[in-house]
Amino acid sequence: MSRIVLIGGHGKVALRLARVLAGAGEEVTSVIRNPGQSDDVAATGATPEVLDVERADVDRLAALLAGQDAVVWSAGAGGGNPERTYAVDRDAAIRSMDAARLAGVTRYVMVSYLGARKDHGVPADDPFFAYADAKAAADDHLRGTDLLWTVLGPGALTDEPGTGRIAVGPAAGATSRQTSRDNVAAVAAAVLLRPGTVGRTIEFTDGPAPIEQALETLP
Repeated sequence: MSRIVLIGGHGKVALRLARVLAGAGEEVTSVIRNPGQSDDVAATGATPEVLDVERADVDRLAALLAGQDAVVWSAGAGGGNPERTYAVDRDAAIRSMDAARLAGVTRYVMVSYLGARKDHGVPADDPFFAYADAKAAADDHLRGTDLLWTVLGPGALTDEPGTGRIAVGPAAGATSRQTSRDNVAAVAAAVLLRPGTVGRTIEFTDGPAPIEQALETLP
């Protein structure tokens, strides 16, 4: 049994992921900002932990992560406010990485998005710019750490039922950029158990290959 912390625990991907991990016998702690979301989290089999990661410093985050085996970052400001987007999607994410290192938690999985990179090409006057810029900075910081990291880059998220099948690498987004949140949760759960995904950025969409097969044959 592994002890796994999900940051952004009430998000649509995180709730699905908590259910998958808890169902597999893992010990899951889901971090939420709003205590009113505790019942939703508990219903997944995870233990809710109330903490505002936007305001928590590295030491407070490290105390939360002490004794854990892995961290999954699936939090986000939700867009609309550039200042808060940078505060959560960049600054808080980076603090969580530094806290993981301080707490001795080596495994870290980042839920990012397909196309996230420094040269994302989003115009500065586009409402999506702050998110693209913040995620690029957080992902880049993670890649520069000595954590056992994996960055996941799913395409546009949908609530369609998961198929358990994806396309990865150059094929991702070739015909469709959509990715079921069920599939994202399944991929996140799968990479946690696969040492071969460490140090990899995995871009994917819904596709033809079973998840296990797709991860075995990463380009």
